[in-house]
Amino acid sequence: MLSEAPLDNTFRFRQVRDHSEHLCAHLSAEDCNLQAIAETSPLKWHLAHTSWFYETFILKPFSPGYRPFHKHFEVLFNSYYNGIGQQHPRSKRHLLSRPGLDEVLAYRKAVDRAMTSLLEHPTACEQPGISERLELGLNHEQQHQELMLTDLKYNFSCNPLLPAYMEDTLPEATAGKGGFEFYKGGLVEIGQDIDEGFSFDNERPRHKTWLEPYALCRNLVTNGEFREFIADGGYRRPELWLSDGWSHIRQEGWTHPLYWSLDGIHPEVFTLRGPRPLRDQDPVCHLSYYEADAFARWAGARLPTEAEWEHACRQSGQSLANMFGQVWQWTSSAYRGYPGYQVAPGAIGEYNGKFMCNQFVLRGSSCATPAGHSRPSYRNFFYPPDRWQFTGLRLASDAMP
Repeated sequence: MLSEAPLDNTFRFRQVRDHSEHLCAHLSAEDCNLQAIAETSPLKWHLAHTSWFYETFILKPFSPGYRPFHKHFEVLFNSYYNGIGQQHPRSKRHLLSRPGLDEVLAYRKAVDRAMTSLLEHPTACEQPGISERLELGLNHEQQHQELMLTDLKYNFSCNPLLPAYMEDTLPEATAGKGGFEFYKGGLVEIGQDIDEGFSFDNERPRHKTWLEPYALCRNLVTNGEFREFIADGGYRRPELWLSDGWSHIRQEGWTHPLYWSLDGIHPEVFTLRGPRPLRDQDPVCHLSYYEADAFARWAGARLPTEAEWEHACRQSGQSLANMFGQVWQWTSSAYRGYPGYQVAPGAIGEYNGKFMCNQFVLRGSSCATPAGHSRPSYRNFFYPPDRWQFTGLRLASDAMP
């Protein structure tokens, strides 16, 4: 008789894998091969890469006799793991008309069969490393599920037809009470211990850090508030911008957040449901770090540090609205390892550690984040000019009550 653990693992594996395919179920093969900029990827590539991850890090080392589905897939669907070998250039993933979507789906099914056979073996979870890599693989695929939506939204926005991906209504932001919530600071702990449930290596170890007294806004910055920034010349006032940000907006010609259209009588925003009226009460979204920082300076405030954000999240209960499920929130913290952070040995150690340079941390989660994938210690990270992710902001202040 099989133990409960393998059955639970098999169920969770199947659940996550099915959701990835559900996201593409109503799309055409052409939709799934779009890549408008180098930073995005075709949905077909996401479906294949997540399969490559299980094949590379679980099936090959732990399933005796496993034969890879296709010898060239190791290169085509390797994202950035130099320890594994070569990769197809990221900017040219849209040129992979072959394998077609049908073959990628067949690849997924082959990997799923092999993984299910391995996970249902009575001693599978007793092998050191399998459970940890499975948990990492499931969370890795959930990350790609979010990227599938953010990438497709950008790709669809480049089509003059402005097609809708879905008709479902996304969750609306909760209206919280206004103003700031104040925190006395002091010596606090952030991060997550390895025995507190799953976390990525960049969330560990849990450690102490000192916080001066600070305040965090109870609400996210809204479209209406950001329109006031624009009306006050926000994109034309160099004193509000970091030097790199000012150079970037002048070079790119930015005058408003990504996906906004302010040319007509009625402002619009492009969404996963196609063009929609721009509503002042909605959280502003698709901002670069530069835009978030400039708005905070214009508002007489600043961006929170990631330690301030996490401490407030753990302390405040319901007093802070929309910490999760609306937009990722920029912080002023550079993405780097915590004190005592160690990179895992081997190629799997390339997952996070080698990206700890020139990026900023975002906290929370977005409307595109899969259910159950959020937690107070989660650290997302992007480069300062990036705008295609669901990124917004929450203001912070040094002011005392």
